[in-house]
Amino acid sequence: MASAKPKKKNPRLASGRKRVRQDVKLNAANTSLRSKYRTAVKNVEKAVLAGDKTKAAELFAKAQSVVDTVADKGIFHKNKAARDKSRLAAKVKALALAPAAA
Repeated sequence: MASAKPKKKNPRLASGRKRVRQDVKLNAANTSLRSKYRTAVKNVEKAVLAGDKTKAAELFAKAQSVVDTVADKGIFHKNKAARDKSRLAAKVKALALAPAAA
């Protein structure tokens, strides 16, 4: 059986080799930021599920910063970032208002 992926060829031109080196670094940086973004969002959602108002509000403030940074760098689209922030804000606000209404 043939392997699933064909072997990649090395670029011949110096500019192509440099581009490959740059892509490796850029890919690592983008992967790291994408992971940081997802972790920040996940932490806020966990705090909301746990019902911890103060922790959720604190984590949401930090998550906003991370989300904005990632959107500014173009890793995620600015509208996706805005949508995620809006949804998180709604969850945190609902958590803050839930016991007051009950």
